[in-house]
Amino acid sequence: MKIEIWSDVACPWCFIGKRRFEKALEKFPHRDEVEVQWRSYQLDPSIPEHYDGTELGYLSERKGMAPEQVRTMFGHVTEQAAGEGLAYDFDTVVVANSFTAHRLIHLAAQSGKADEAKERLLSDHFEHGKDIGNHEYLRTLGAELGLPAQDVEELFTTDKYADAVREDIAEARAIGVSGVPFFVFDRKYGVSGAQSSDTFSQVLDEVWQESHPLLTPAAVGAQATGSTADDADLNGQACGPNGC
Repeated sequence: MKIEIWSDVACPWCFIGKRRFEKALEKFPHRDEVEVQWRSYQLDPSIPEHYDGTELGYLSERKGMAPEQVRTMFGHVTEQAAGEGLAYDFDTVVVANSFTAHRLIHLAAQSGKADEAKERLLSDHFEHGKDIGNHEYLRTLGAELGLPAQDVEELFTTDKYADAVREDIAEARAIGVSGVPFFVFDRKYGVSGAQSSDTFSQVLDEVWQESHPLLTPAAVGAQATGSTADDADLNGQACGPNGC
């Protein structure tokens, strides 16, 4: 089974969704036969590499959200994150463009370290106040991930992997993704938002059963029927261009 996950490292629900999905995958009996591919998405491509202001200021000034509405949203998201063992600190979040960070994930994927890169970027952004658009930070992260220094440096001197990021974003639009995280199972079922771990477990089981039907002697030649992933309400909490 192949699962593609469109998300942005500047999306708080994407980190929560990652944790919930991982919990479900850990319990999935066929997890060793699951391939997970991280796909790029940007909630706001117009952000400069470094935005001179706070996350609250960015959302209220550039997105037109009332400050009190933003604070309420921060409180809700922080509470949900804590339930997954994540310690969000929106007071220290550094607003930055995520494009080069996505290119780093594509580079890391060449060494089988895309998930590790994604994890670090999300954690550093939401829990540790790191500037994910800063070149020195990305150099350090690349070194800690064991990526070749020359390859990391090319992210700042060339457009390497830029087309790959743009293609991910274009493909997301083509299949109707309007918010992230967005999970695609075997190119058949789409699951929107940071669903519960139980929901992810249900989808994993149903998609697996559909592609690997258990046939009894009485049912040879006929596929068992039942509910499928697209029968459920799979629109969970997510972030879109206008906010989370």
